[in-house]
Amino acid sequence: MKNLTLKNIAAACHGIYHGDSAMLSKEVSDVTTDSRKVTEGSLFFAIVGAHSDGHLYIPDTYKKGALCCISQRELPGETHPYIQVASSTEALKDLAEYYRSSLDIKVIGITGSVGKTSTKEMIASVLSQKYTVLKTQGNFNNAIGLPLTIFRLREEHQIAVLEMGISEFGEMRVLSKIAKPDIVVITNIGQCHLETLKTRDGILKAKSEIFEYLNPEGQIFLNGDDDKLCRMKEINGIRPHFFGLDPSLEAYADNEKEIGFEKTACTLHFGNESFPVCIHLPGHHNLYNAVAAASIGRALGMENDRIAAGIEALKPVSGRNNILHHSGMTVIDDCYNANPVSMKASIDVLAGARGRRVCILGDMFELGEKEKSLHYDVGAYLATKKISLLLTAGDLAKELARGASFDPALEIHSFDTTEALAGHVLNYLRLDDTILVKASHGMQFDQIVKLLTT
Repeated sequence: MKNLTLKNIAAACHGIYHGDSAMLSKEVSDVTTDSRKVTEGSLFFAIVGAHSDGHLYIPDTYKKGALCCISQRELPGETHPYIQVASSTEALKDLAEYYRSSLDIKVIGITGSVGKTSTKEMIASVLSQKYTVLKTQGNFNNAIGLPLTIFRLREEHQIAVLEMGISEFGEMRVLSKIAKPDIVVITNIGQCHLETLKTRDGILKAKSEIFEYLNPEGQIFLNGDDDKLCRMKEINGIRPHFFGLDPSLEAYADNEKEIGFEKTACTLHFGNESFPVCIHLPGHHNLYNAVAAASIGRALGMENDRIAAGIEALKPVSGRNNILHHSGMTVIDDCYNANPVSMKASIDVLAGARGRRVCILGDMFELGEKEKSLHYDVGAYLATKKISLLLTAGDLAKELARGASFDPALEIHSFDTTEALAGHVLNYLRLDDTILVKASHGMQFDQIVKLLTT
């Protein structure tokens, strides 16, 4: 890895090197916090977590060929090189910041309450039509995951598309300092992490920390239909670009047309230019993802036909509006996470399906003191969408069921736990049902998806 010699690593981590000085010029081949992923030449960070201590695995990593380890402790008698630091997690961040700064690469930082992952996927798909792109994988979007994503960068990469997720004040400042984005995209300001951020204004303030380490000559792209973001006229001397569905915006989408249940066509407009695209994903909200991705593509010099090809090439990812067909049933796997805004958007997707529509919904976490009323509100929204059957799991989801009870034609069954629901769910389903499965990640609704599709 470019510039990641043991000497430079020790300096970047503010650590003390222990070992043969002749090894200081050696470069590591990769960086990991998972001892199972260590290969020849790896740098292993021994992280002390809630359930495990990485220091216990240091001997095993050397057997697998690790070149060096980062340790919070002195390792008496260790003959292999290691670097002793005050905090392995802080050293991980420091080294990622150093490594990112050593690379000549454009970084796109994406945040927002809803749609970060789908927007990231759409942007990466578009840019991959012209550039060599690295994107965040899975949920590697926090203070541990973001550094590990950055360590996957190599000299051949031209652009990094990084998802940046937070739940508390100050966290985004840390992520921005590591990533040093050249382009920032904010999808919206919704109702996430209200337990710690309290209000939507608090969410806006926390998300806005991303601008603190934005390239002074960088660009900002904001959802112009969001009532909070549309008020941001200038940030650190940079005028934002606004995208959305409002024709008054500089970039917008219209002429939405559903093609079956799983595709959407629309027209994207940029000033006097416009071109049609086909989105191979269900849901009205994907128009925002498409116009955001197209805006970034155009900012980076891409032609409209390549942008359209990139949008069309994107396919759903597991747990995020991924449509699965099994045994005559259609399952909308959107179980990765949930908040009130994304829950309503997914209900809208289901409402566009033919035949009997079924919702299997669970608790939404981190909503603060209004968590019960927010669940109730989602239920009341569901009651207007002509859903046939609602199954819920969890105490909070019982409030959702209560809100949905205003629809007298809606059949409702509530269960205390995901396990209890799993034990009965198949009894309520029929062939040709279209089924939405959604809850916060901690509800482990992937078990329900697996049950329905195996």
